[in-house]
Amino acid sequence: MAMSRHLIALVLVLLLPACTTTGTAPPAPAPALATTSTPLSAATHDPHLHAAPPQAPVLPSPVVVPLDATTLAGLPRETVAATAHGETLQCEGVALAALMQVAGAMPAEPLRGAQLARYVQVDARDGYRAVFSLAEFDPTLGNHAAFLVDRCNGKALDEQAGPLRLVVPGEARAARSVRQVRAITVIVAP
Repeated sequence: MAMSRHLIALVLVLLLPACTTTGTAPPAPAPALATTSTPLSAATHDPHLHAAPPQAPVLPSPVVVPLDATTLAGLPRETVAATAHGETLQCEGVALAALMQVAGAMPAEPLRGAQLARYVQVDARDGYRAVFSLAEFDPTLGNHAAFLVDRCNGKALDEQAGPLRLVVPGEARAARSVRQVRAITVIVAP
């Protein structure tokens, strides 16, 4: 009988620690997702996080910038000096940023969010093409100037350069100064 008491005590000493809890509750099972029309991103979004779930941009794309005489005549004309192919030019035309704003392709306020993923494509009659980030023309970001001109050195552009030419003063090379401009399009990057 003394031995059975010792045996019971030994079993209790060995088994009791295994029966005690550590004070933490077991994790609750994950709730089943309801089969409603709520999108998964909305159902799993934590409102305490600072970032919002990704939203698809609601920007029109592409936006074709009008190059007709009526639109260009309605904008203030500016004089700009530029060098292209070793030749210094004194040109007259309109600021590209102002033209894009009139077309609704660039807002007047600083660019934000999805607007930063837009680019400007300038196409020439001979197939030449140049691309700019829309942010390059925002005064609070790139603050670059580009002008769509129709006159240089006091006369209308000839067939080789015109009727419209994009002039980008301040660039180290005139590679994005496009002659024979036929289209300007603002596009949301894929």
